[in-house]
Amino acid sequence: MAGMDVVGGKAVYHGVMTIAFLGLGNMGEPIARNLLRAGHTLRVFNRTASKGAALGQAGATPASSPAEAARGADVVMTMLANDDAVREVAFGDRGLLDALGKGAIHISVSTISVALSKELARAHSERGQAFVAAPVLGRPDAAAEKRLWIIAGGAAEAVERCRPVFDAIGRGVTVVGAEPWQANVTKIAANFMIASMLESMGEAMALVRKSAIDPHTFVEVLNGIFDSPVYATYGRLIADRAFEPAGFRLTLGLKDVGLALAAGQDAHVPLPIASVLRDQFLTAMAAGLQNADWAAVSEVAARNAGLEPK
Repeated sequence: MAGMDVVGGKAVYHGVMTIAFLGLGNMGEPIARNLLRAGHTLRVFNRTASKGAALGQAGATPASSPAEAARGADVVMTMLANDDAVREVAFGDRGLLDALGKGAIHISVSTISVALSKELARAHSERGQAFVAAPVLGRPDAAAEKRLWIIAGGAAEAVERCRPVFDAIGRGVTVVGAEPWQANVTKIAANFMIASMLESMGEAMALVRKSAIDPHTFVEVLNGIFDSPVYATYGRLIADRAFEPAGFRLTLGLKDVGLALAAGQDAHVPLPIASVLRDQFLTAMAAGLQNADWAAVSEVAARNAGLEPK
């Protein structure tokens, strides 16, 4: 059972929760497994039922709908690809909103738009529920190894109640504000930075290749400068030109660039580099790379430089 202690005048939440987990893709499945390993009671729903059945063998209870999973849960978590998918499980037929009880929390781990985040916050508030946006930074291997970094936004008490969940899936949490949408803006901005790095790294890698320099040697230089797992991971992928299987599909990268442009427009913040990224991602998709890892956007620069496709 979940419980609360007061330590130094601050509420500290702990214990086992009943969690409904919706979305068992490349990121959702390892996150769900870590929740099980932490001892939480887990109900799972996925449009592809076989994925729910696989989690059932690990101790989860498969549900036939978002509503069935959410009914009676302390927390419902959504880890889905885009706004449309989140909207469907929240507001659609047999959705989670009307099944979730008063006082329960919806934790959205997905990268969604600011507009949808605000809409979900209003809808949950009207029903006496809490909404916490908690998108994560990390690829599927980081999810499996409980190395995700969580960006949380929401009412302080609701965020604190989520701590046992966050402890089960990640290595740390940054709380960015009292409004859930602030976490979504932060995640969108972070993904924009990574996409910008992929494009600049692709251009730089094309330059060193055309200059007869081993791209892996260039990655060694980058690691010496930045000492960053992001540069190390994506540098290796781009140097190897190894983009399958995709940890994060290029189509999702294009979606996130679109979210950045939309957030910039709403906030009256010009993002000229995001416009370039949109075109580069579209060019990569036109070349048939839509299901490759989003690091494959670097192939646009390579091909423009006259380097043969791998």
